[in-house]
Amino acid sequence: MSIQSNNNKPNGGGIEIGQNTIYNIVLLIVDIVLLVFKFWLTIIQEIIQMFSTRPLEHVNGKLVLITGAGHGMGKEMALQYASLGAKVLCWDVNEQTNTQTVKEIKQAGGTAHGYICNVARREEVLELATKIQKEHGFVSIVINNAGIMPCHPLLEHTEQEIRLMYDVNVVAHFWIIQAFLPAMIERNEGNIVALSSCAGLFGLANLVPYCGTKFAVRGYMAALAEELRKQNPLSKIKFTTIYPYMIDTGLCKNPHYRFPSLMKLISPKDAAASIIEAQRQGLEEAAVPRHFVGVEKVSRIIPRKAMRLVNDFLDTGVDTDKI
Repeated sequence: MSIQSNNNKPNGGGIEIGQNTIYNIVLLIVDIVLLVFKFWLTIIQEIIQMFSTRPLEHVNGKLVLITGAGHGMGKEMALQYASLGAKVLCWDVNEQTNTQTVKEIKQAGGTAHGYICNVARREEVLELATKIQKEHGFVSIVINNAGIMPCHPLLEHTEQEIRLMYDVNVVAHFWIIQAFLPAMIERNEGNIVALSSCAGLFGLANLVPYCGTKFAVRGYMAALAEELRKQNPLSKIKFTTIYPYMIDTGLCKNPHYRFPSLMKLISPKDAAASIIEAQRQGLEEAAVPRHFVGVEKVSRIIPRKAMRLVNDFLDTGVDTDKI
């Protein structure tokens, strides 16, 4: 009876499994075709954009928060954003220099407010952020610019130097993002700009911990952008990572270069203008000068030993500040 029963068992289940398999294969083929089409379409669009001028987002009337606004690029960005009609919130740990930045903005007819803040202290950041959002409203653009840059061999760095460098250059960014990103998510708008460095693209002698902090900025910004994209594919929040070359702000105390005309220091004013342009264009990454991102991508393809020959030929870097 059992043998007869097996012979008479209906085979509908097998047909259903076969149909599901064919259906899944067809779906996979359609997905692959769409992927190939979208992939090459996106590449063509990006190539076209490389040779076209991107529109600039208006910042007139928007609230822009800049850390490290008391000097260097932070100060220049504050001045230039204010000249474009933005309302600038200047954060710095140095009250005297920060007040001077605010004063210059107001003298030029702009709008600015100064706040003293040690960005490495989480509670201080969160408390001030709450106060600002109550007093001024939505902060559209947040620029994590504050940073420190001791320049000497790794074995000469103290524990305090290394910890402080990571606290200011990396960890502080997390506190500021946690303070201002929720409002951006709620409104589905805003722009977070993080200052990495060309030291976040290339490893450099006498800057081992500093390079580590700037590579970290590059990594967390890429991950954060991906996280928000997964949470909301229609998110309009923009993330811009900036890689400045050596800027003449005083942080880079002993630069050296074999070809000064080719690799000279960049003025804070020019660097600030380039950063603001990148933010207003909505770029995800931008170097100062711009071509350095492309150079880094090409250098990843070339064998490391070959690139070291090029690096030795250019002989560009930073000498120890303990000389």
